[in-house]
Amino acid sequence: MSEAEPAILGAVGAPAPPTADTAREATPRPVRPATRRGDAPTVYVAGFWHRLAAGAVDAGIVLPVALLLTLLTNLIAGIHLPPGKISQPEFWLDLVLTSDPAVVTAIVIVLAVASIYGFVFTATAGQTLGMRVLKLRVIDVYGDPPSYLRVGLRTAGYLAGLATLLLGFVWIGFDAEKRGLHDWIAGTYVIRAT
Repeated sequence: MSEAEPAILGAVGAPAPPTADTAREATPRPVRPATRRGDAPTVYVAGFWHRLAAGAVDAGIVLPVALLLTLLTNLIAGIHLPPGKISQPEFWLDLVLTSDPAVVTAIVIVLAVASIYGFVFTATAGQTLGMRVLKLRVIDVYGDPPSYLRVGLRTAGYLAGLATLLLGFVWIGFDAEKRGLHDWIAGTYVIRAT
């Protein structure tokens, strides 16, 4: 190291901007440009209320199917709800806390049907039926349809969002990029389809 080099370094040890003298001495290094997948078009990210409406349409499809499967399963297995006042929330809370077989079966079937529904439609069409009605679709961070791995992570993210007592979904309303926990986990966006 020559004695002239410390004078060129900045206060924190970083190289100082080149001057006329140092510019001649510096040898240019080749710079590799960042690879891009192409120019991405402008997209508009869907907000909380559009996504909530799409989720309501999806729930209107998933819940009747899950309820029918739950009734058939409980009928075949001979599982019944205990007698009680089914209109009171305390009754249902007690059944959940005591892990009643009928309630546990219903929860497992609803989660399974919703997960399969979300995975299959998002993986094949890039949108669920509710998203299709509201003209929304899922893309990855590059603007492409999500891969099967991303869709699987997104589905697992739905379960994580439920485990946070729905805060993973409420997050969409407060996030600057309008992404929920499942979107951050999978690296996806929900956009308005054109």
